[in-house]
Amino acid sequence: MSAQLPACQLLERYYGQAAQLWPVAPPEDAWLLSHSTAMVSDSLALRQQWQANERLALSPFSPVEAPPTDQVVLFWPKTHQLGMWWLSWLCHVLPANTPIDIVGEHQGGVKRVPKVLSGLGMVCDKLDNARRCSLFATRTVEMESPDSAWETFDALDMRLVSHPGVFGHGKVDEGTQLLLQVLETALPKKPLKVLDVGCGDGIISAWLAKRGHAVTAVDVSAFAVEASRRTLLANELPGSVLESDVYSALEGERFDVIVSNPPFHQERDVSYGPSTRLINDAAEHLNPKGQLILVANAFLPYPEKLQRAFGEFNSLADNRRFRVFRASK
Repeated sequence: MSAQLPACQLLERYYGQAAQLWPVAPPEDAWLLSHSTAMVSDSLALRQQWQANERLALSPFSPVEAPPTDQVVLFWPKTHQLGMWWLSWLCHVLPANTPIDIVGEHQGGVKRVPKVLSGLGMVCDKLDNARRCSLFATRTVEMESPDSAWETFDALDMRLVSHPGVFGHGKVDEGTQLLLQVLETALPKKPLKVLDVGCGDGIISAWLAKRGHAVTAVDVSAFAVEASRRTLLANELPGSVLESDVYSALEGERFDVIVSNPPFHQERDVSYGPSTRLINDAAEHLNPKGQLILVANAFLPYPEKLQRAFGEFNSLADNRRFRVFRASK
């Protein structure tokens, strides 16, 4: 793990080494993990880290069977709507008047928290600030399920369901549009077994299923998995959707085509870990003559990664902002 993050440094300063925390939407941080008894995260990869260290790790779609006895700490996300969703979720699943602390970096928008809490009728006390981070205290109030955060919109003759925690929430990003334009001609007309890695709101999976392909969609985010399931259901399309850290849930299953618009950000940091595993391990999950087709920002170092993994590849499209690559087994 990397060095202790500024927000966690603030928590250590405030709570001390005796801290027993119940973080919600936490980052990856060794100190935080060692001072947590349980956590809630949409990220399967993070939940597995906590579970490997014998900590309880819950998805936001898991039942919270008992209120935590330790201090609940919400890590305020950079997406304001997602922060609102987590607050509503906590108020919905925890008893009224449960103490909650909220921590975050100033550049991530945590300074807006007092105004947000006031708008929800929740108390707010500032506990501490350091390392360009602030820590606030509040208490839950009775609140309905935060289902209203789900957004439905139409695009490309489909009904899409999105959530603030999903990449490209409420719109179709330019890279995905370019990828779908390419797939229209790059894929044979016969039905194929296709894997969509990093499925997001399910637009690629729904587009493929609508054209008769047998689709499996995977994402490390529970929000994305739920969004994709809802998108397929809204369009009355078949498909399997799984929580998976790249290929982790697939158990050797093979496909004719793997498609992806892979993420390269974790909050504000650039991370090539998932995309590197996507490329390096693709051949193990492709049938003979199977293809990996992915779209990426033009500046990303994917040509070198594809060259090392496959020996050769070709570019199917390049609009200067995004490129679509294909490599064959």
